[in-house]
Amino acid sequence: MNVLLINLHYIYIIFILIIIIAMIFKRDISLICIIGIFTLGIFATNSIPKSIIGIFNSLVHATKELMPTIFIISIITAMSNVLVVVGINRELVSPFKKIMKSYWMCYWIIGIVMMTLSWFFWPSPAVALIGALFLPIAKKVGLPPIGTAVAMNLFGHGIALSSDFIIQAAPKLTADAAGIKVSSVISASIPLTIVMGAVTTITAFYLLRRDMKNGNINMNFQREETITKKEKDTIVIPGILRKFLTIFIIFIFVLDIVIMSACKLQGGDATALIGGTAIFILSLISIIAYRKRCLEKITTHIVDGLIFGFKIFGIVIPIAAFFYLGDSAFTEIFGKVLPQFSHGIVNDLGAAFSNITPSSPLFASGTLTIVGAITGLDGSGFSGIPLVGSIAKLFSAAAGGGVSTLTALGQIAGIWIGGGTVIPWAVIPVAAICKVNPFELAKRNLIPVTLGLLVTTIFASFLI
Repeated sequence: MNVLLINLHYIYIIFILIIIIAMIFKRDISLICIIGIFTLGIFATNSIPKSIIGIFNSLVHATKELMPTIFIISIITAMSNVLVVVGINRELVSPFKKIMKSYWMCYWIIGIVMMTLSWFFWPSPAVALIGALFLPIAKKVGLPPIGTAVAMNLFGHGIALSSDFIIQAAPKLTADAAGIKVSSVISASIPLTIVMGAVTTITAFYLLRRDMKNGNINMNFQREETITKKEKDTIVIPGILRKFLTIFIIFIFVLDIVIMSACKLQGGDATALIGGTAIFILSLISIIAYRKRCLEKITTHIVDGLIFGFKIFGIVIPIAAFFYLGDSAFTEIFGKVLPQFSHGIVNDLGAAFSNITPSSPLFASGTLTIVGAITGLDGSGFSGIPLVGSIAKLFSAAAGGGVSTLTALGQIAGIWIGGGTVIPWAVIPVAAICKVNPFELAKRNLIPVTLGLLVTTIFASFLI
């Protein structure tokens, strides 16, 4: 059984390397991931039929995991299209024009607002709110779509999610595994979060500004709307009614925020509230705009939104299917073939790496960063951080202290990598809202995040 485990791990590593090489050469990796799933199935089950079945089941598993995100993106897109039809999008933009007069100001304001909302409600619902409100403004002041996506991504799925000061789901997972208090992890993560956040966002903005000056970046906002220009021009509602509806929509979304806070709605529940609100707004605006044709048009907009959502996610599902096998999905797809002591292929790789590194503050910090990054390769960010807490406890004993700092560092590395900044299948919510390629977004985030982790790791070694 140990031989089986080692073989599966080697196969998983080999295919990860092949995938990375293919991405470097800008080739599609869906087929590689499908072959990887089949190969893992062969070694796990010794059965070709079961391996073929495993391919399909892994795709189903990935789709189920991604479905809430697919739906929220589809519904927000449908709602946004209706707002464009009646001109409400222009009304939403107008109050912010006085404040956000430049692309650099837009970058930082979008990021800070995204970070603040994400601390309270996590990034998924925040993406929908920020995207619907600020994308038209970004277009107006000259911030390119990829710049908007980077700001939302780094501040939301990076800074806010990795620190998780308010909801405290991430600190609790790592603290429990390390055997320390949640407050200790949060306190230790504050200076690390500041360093990581400052390095990544400033570096990303510098690279964005450089590429904009050199003309190496696409400045066009691509909106995949099925509504024709003629139809937009013919659907006109009175200006007073349009302004009233604009205020009403803002009020509804602010009310959502109040409800989330009062009822302590988090993650999926918060996203569902935003999605349900978007459906309500879509229906209301359609009734007012289309009148007798509203029944058919509401359905048309929903279908168009779903087509857009599945078009965006279709290329990612096979990729996500392979990487989900690095976690508990492997047992679900191929049965209980791994030894009882295994915590999943990805987590086992992280634990194995930690056993071959020396025990000094710098090596301990480097190890926790690398282990956190490895566990984040499945694109979830949260699945491997309990392992990070356990390893931090081991290294702190060898280094003579610093368990809180090491735990916080591993948490930051795991969530920055897997929570949605440099893994293409994890940045999809932001990429879809901003209408950019998720691989392009992940590539643009890679240098800032890598530099940030390097600086933060060195900084952490002085705190141990």
